[in-house]
Amino acid sequence: MRIVKSVAGMQRLARQWQREGIRVGLVPTMGYLHAGHLSLVKKARGIVGARGKAVVSIYVNPTQFGPQEDFSRYPRDLKRDASLCQAEGVDIVFAPSDDEMYARNESGVFSTFVVEEALSRGMEGTSRPTHFRGVSTIVAKLYNLVLPDVAVFGAAPGSAWLLIFEKT
Repeated sequence: MRIVKSVAGMQRLARQWQREGIRVGLVPTMGYLHAGHLSLVKKARGIVGARGKAVVSIYVNPTQFGPQEDFSRYPRDLKRDASLCQAEGVDIVFAPSDDEMYARNESGVFSTFVVEEALSRGMEGTSRPTHFRGVSTIVAKLYNLVLPDVAVFGAAPGSAWLLIFEKT
């Protein structure tokens, strides 16, 4: 198992696998893995097969946290997560930094997002106005970096699921 921390490194691997016709399964997570996440890894592995590649992304996405939500207190333990992934037969843990995932403008802020205009206005979108913009953006980025044939998601709040399925 390899840990890839750079966008360029993940892109190189994804393009190589694509050229070689290797199926790729992505399990997007924010880390601090548990049995539910590991069951998603097994599902992804089952879909892509032994010859395929199972990729787990571990990234706590700052853009899906609102101003009143505590991004800094979200639990993180990459060493533990990597050990669990290795035991489950994951090929790649993609664990980029914020600087890798989001280009900053001259003011030092993220400025490019994927915005869904209808679904995100309802449900919990009214109380978490930037959450779905962050989810849409990171899902699009991960799809474009990893180039998966399949992505396996865990349980999410209802509107997050609708948003993800609308994007795919």
